[in-house]
Amino acid sequence: MMGDTTGSLDTAEILEILTYLPHRYPFLLVDRIIEMKGDESCIGIKNVTYNEPQFTGHFPGRPIMPGVLLIEGMAQTAGALCARTVTPRPKAVYFMTIDKAKFRKPVIPGDVVEYHMTKLKNRLNMWWFRGEAKVAGALVAQAEVAAMLVRD
Repeated sequence: MMGDTTGSLDTAEILEILTYLPHRYPFLLVDRIIEMKGDESCIGIKNVTYNEPQFTGHFPGRPIMPGVLLIEGMAQTAGALCARTVTPRPKAVYFMTIDKAKFRKPVIPGDVVEYHMTKLKNRLNMWWFRGEAKVAGALVAQAEVAAMLVRD
């Protein structure tokens, strides 16, 4: 559902997310955005399933979602928010920096990860976000990420 960006809550289903992000299987790490508040914050969802390729080797007999993929999911959620709210839509949104990353609990198949992204600031084509990944309300990872919007 494409809604206004004036501060009302909005959502984005997978087909809409695909118009904002160039990522595809197996590297698209956000399945749905359940809440967007203008260009200020959003919550993305990742349904973690056993048949994802990273679980073949991370780790055999004890599948754990790699922390770097949790951070990438945060960045993709923030990138979708950027692409959706900027007019004209940028040609690309590049993940530029990661700071203050911490991993708190393992994420396993069957978990539903919520990426809570809050914009810290934006200046020209750079946007900074604070992110938290949560499973069933428990914090599993956190980081600050920055994105660069490419317009030409």
